[in-house]
Amino acid sequence: MIPIRYIRHLIMLSSLVALLGGCQHFASERPVEVRQTVTEQRPTGCEGENCPLVNIDTLTFADEPELDRLIDARLRRMTINGPDDRLPETLQSYQQRFLSTAEPGWSSYLQAKLRDQHRNILIVELSSYLYVGGAHGMPGRGFINYDREQNRELRLEDLLIPGQEGSFWRVARQAHQRWLVENGHAQDAEFVDFWPFQQTANIALLKDSVLLKYDVYSIAPYSSGHPELFIPHEQLKGILKPEYL
Repeated sequence: MIPIRYIRHLIMLSSLVALLGGCQHFASERPVEVRQTVTEQRPTGCEGENCPLVNIDTLTFADEPELDRLIDARLRRMTINGPDDRLPETLQSYQQRFLSTAEPGWSSYLQAKLRDQHRNILIVELSSYLYVGGAHGMPGRGFINYDREQNRELRLEDLLIPGQEGSFWRVARQAHQRWLVENGHAQDAEFVDFWPFQQTANIALLKDSVLLKYDVYSIAPYSSGHPELFIPHEQLKGILKPEYL
């Protein structure tokens, strides 16, 4: 029989090895230094709740100039609301242009926030909301999956094993079915027929799952907001590259 003291020694040794392995994993992660900048402008001299406004809530990273550039470019792109709109050169010029033509009650919101971070990957979620009259405003969403080691944005094709795009969207359809059940729509044939599953470009590589986020009026009515579908990593083995699981 193995003495109890040896069993205890083995347990302590295995715990130490696991702890050291965890420390090595976290040591490989560079600290994230990020600064939030919020600005809100109204027309000069305008006072009261009905004044037009532009609110910009964005991020600046200390050692990630390429990510800063991506955030700025993506937010500027989200200001385009019609075929005649042109891409502003800067967010500040967009503020000035919007306020110079805005009517009472109009508003524009732009935001970038750090949604998730794991290993050397940062997930930035981008949001917009534009109100120019009518029953409600129009919101927008997007993501940047940024690899700090490669200094670039990761697209879906970068995450998938070659040839597995079809498998990915089949698993996404299953996530959509779960969403229908969770929101009480699975037995509503009219809803399912009118709001069928679609692919989306808004994909986020979270720590334990892949998130698919949808624009309003895509797979559900405006009142449903931005539907979110989650695919656990366990369901993406053999589909997502191992380094991203």
